[in-house]
Amino acid sequence: MTDFPAAAATDDHALAVWLAEEAGQVLLEVRTQGLEGRELKDAGDRAAQDVLAALLAKHRPDDAVLSEEATDDAARLSASRVWIIDPLDGTREFSEPPRDDWAVHVALWQDGELVAGAVAQPALGETFNTGTPSVIPPRTSERPRIAVSRSRPPAFVQALAEAIDAELVPMGSAGVKVMSVVRDIADAYVHAGGQYQWDNAAPVAVARAAGLFCSRVDGSPLVYNGADTSLPDLIVCRPELAESIIAFVREHGTD
Repeated sequence: MTDFPAAAATDDHALAVWLAEEAGQVLLEVRTQGLEGRELKDAGDRAAQDVLAALLAKHRPDDAVLSEEATDDAARLSASRVWIIDPLDGTREFSEPPRDDWAVHVALWQDGELVAGAVAQPALGETFNTGTPSVIPPRTSERPRIAVSRSRPPAFVQALAEAIDAELVPMGSAGVKVMSVVRDIADAYVHAGGQYQWDNAAPVAVARAAGLFCSRVDGSPLVYNGADTSLPDLIVCRPELAESIIAFVREHGTD
């Protein structure tokens, strides 16, 4: 474990980065233990959850936490600060070394808004965050690129791609897909197959800080720390693509 950075005592952006990277280091270590398949997935989920829960309890003891890997505590609904975390986003990819398309998500919601976030991709040695936002370069591809699941891309996204003359780019976890737009590997990520708040809170915080457009697929706002943890759909894209994507979804739906 690396030393606690002094800035993180008062800077939530710095803390989010440190937390995500600490969990990422633990996950890389778990990957060296000779486990496979379900055992590796479960060990990764457990180890990352344990380190994040312990560090948040120590360094932000008064804040609430919503995690994929912990029982939901309704007290968060009346809290002004809630950390929304996914200790291991992309367990399938994590369990298939040397794949690098998995991530750790750490976001802070405060009084109705996402105010800080970090998405670590430990196998890449990269952490994207709101403290030092990414600068999105001009688009490098002639045709728009849409990030999709490598195993089950939604049919409506194929139709969307045909409508706006886009190409599909398959890859792993939700956070990795959002970061692919931040990294100029893709130009949009459009999803309507079911997600939860922890799947996209940190990626959306990072994407917004970088100047990307983020919303539900119908263009309505993404709302976090709701009683229902489901947040089943989203768009993250370069701003110039938002209007055409939303118009397609409103006309054709996502079935």
